[in-house]
Amino acid sequence: MIKKTQGQLSIHSENIFPIIKKWLYSDHDIFLRELISNGCDAITKLKKLALMGQTELADEDIPALTVRVSAEARTLSVEDNGLGMTADEVSRYINQIAFSGAADFLKKYKDKATDDQIIGHFGLGFYSAFMVADKVTIDSLSWEKGAQAVHWESEGGVSFSLEAGDRTQRGTLITLHLAEDSYEFSNEYRIREVLEKYCSFMPYPIYLINEDAEEEEEEAETAQKTHGEEAAKAPAPLNDTTPLWLKNPAECTEADYQAFYKKLFREWRDPLFTIHLNMDYPFRIQGLLYFPRLDLDREPAEGTIKLYSNQVFIADNIKEVIPEFLLLLKGVIDCPDLPLNVSRSALQNDGFVKKISDYITKKVAEKLVGLFNTRREDYEKYWEDIHPFIKYGCLRDDKFSEKIRKAIIYKNLEGKYVSLDEYLKASVAPEEDEDAQSGEPNEPQKEAEKGAESPAENRSVIYYVTDPVQQAAYVSLFRGAKQDALFFTHPIDEPFIGRLEQRYEDYRFCRIDSDVNAALTRSLSAKKAKEKEAALKPVFEKALARENLSLQISRFRDKKTAALMTFPEESRRMNDMMRAYGMDPAQLPGEETLVLNSDNALVKFLEEKPADERAPLVARQIYDLALMSHKPLTAEEMTAFSERSLKLLEMLIQ
Repeated sequence: MIKKTQGQLSIHSENIFPIIKKWLYSDHDIFLRELISNGCDAITKLKKLALMGQTELADEDIPALTVRVSAEARTLSVEDNGLGMTADEVSRYINQIAFSGAADFLKKYKDKATDDQIIGHFGLGFYSAFMVADKVTIDSLSWEKGAQAVHWESEGGVSFSLEAGDRTQRGTLITLHLAEDSYEFSNEYRIREVLEKYCSFMPYPIYLINEDAEEEEEEAETAQKTHGEEAAKAPAPLNDTTPLWLKNPAECTEADYQAFYKKLFREWRDPLFTIHLNMDYPFRIQGLLYFPRLDLDREPAEGTIKLYSNQVFIADNIKEVIPEFLLLLKGVIDCPDLPLNVSRSALQNDGFVKKISDYITKKVAEKLVGLFNTRREDYEKYWEDIHPFIKYGCLRDDKFSEKIRKAIIYKNLEGKYVSLDEYLKASVAPEEDEDAQSGEPNEPQKEAEKGAESPAENRSVIYYVTDPVQQAAYVSLFRGAKQDALFFTHPIDEPFIGRLEQRYEDYRFCRIDSDVNAALTRSLSAKKAKEKEAALKPVFEKALARENLSLQISRFRDKKTAALMTFPEESRRMNDMMRAYGMDPAQLPGEETLVLNSDNALVKFLEEKPADERAPLVARQIYDLALMSHKPLTAEEMTAFSERSLKLLEMLIQ
């Protein structure tokens, strides 16, 4: 027999209610998540007891939760058919705030059953109801044989009354009499929105009933006539109790992943690909990660990861579990072991969270390598969208870089994607020159070969293009010589190149305009090269009004190209770095080298007729054309180039 009692709630922390009401939960609508979570706990506990043989459940005893709203009565209720509570349990778990019923239950039965999903941890979830309610009542009937129903109520959450109740069904009904500033939570559509936000994947069916809707009875009658009595009795739940991430990856199709993604994120585009997380040790984590399709010119590269704990929504803005370079990802992570704070709204253990982040990084790397090895064609389609993030990840994380480096691909001069290993394997020595005048390489060739081997002779040289338009002449020369180069046109590529060289000593990167390597030239004896240089250098120095011009003579395989300008790789990188820091590089004289093609008709003209009146104009024009292929002319240089071009055209028609 329950004797009616009254008293003051035993509060374990002084003035805890103002903290709960104003500070513990940042969003007031979260109270519904807490009440639903407690109901799920009660059902899980009952299933545990049945598993241990301490109670029996009938086949028709289907676990479920029901949420009812009434705008007229300004009430909201949450009912479960779990294990219920006795009067002693109400006194123990409700009247003593911060006493965790879930923790107490697990402690009591830890030797009798496995540690199943018990959501509650802190015992404060129930009292979140007072954020929106002036008065809260509990009606509960325990699973224990002979148990008596209990009725509990409290106004303001400070005092309570406890007495015998009249509930006849096992389980618990919590009714909230809403405060004036919280009447919105008696609106069916507002509650539907909250349930969709927090409870879309709770483990047991959740039903919503509007007690004010007169048409519901009519709908039930229609359903009974049309589909039978069972259809009328079993409306569709609002939630999905077995979300896709809980399933075995082998059971999921690509269509399943795409449909789930579109529904969850209200997205019309398919994701690029999906990563299914499923691990039990050393921590439990399940989830789905999606690489979204992004238009980086119009959309921010920031995704959304919805964080769950035992299918209970925690937050969609906790970034600690995702590596910085993967923040574009969208998806769901369900990790029961997450060290959440008392309101479940923030993470507390940096070391544990780091392990989760490392696991996600590892799974992303494995997925990408798997795609590279088994679905290369699809992988290449994705690459343009994802490569900046992958390269950034290589800059930030050495372990990720090591796992993924062989699967990083680059577009070559033929427009095909190749890895660095594939590029180096395809690189071939230049064909023997049929009309070689001497087996002795000329001085420019020696310098080029020497430059290609330094600073370490065993390094493999990888040529790259940063601006296909600006460097078109060099690209043409490479293609004509059947030599390949890679396109590095994204801003991330410059630091990425430096990092690769730093990390892997067998690589050396040279921009396509850093030298004229031996593969692009024909043989020319050192003696002839010096003779030609002696003849041509005075012509160019006079035309440029410049002394000590750095000049080289070579025989290009492409006779149409008169000259190219080269600038040493290391010097150019230093200049670029200084500009990035807002400094003037103040380029040293002589670092730019004009490489003349001795087989070109214009160069031959200057060599044979250095005193011709047209020679200075031609020499200056050759120099500017070479410079334009290397970098833009200044405004003054461009003006002079245009005037000179017109003057040369006038000479043609005279």
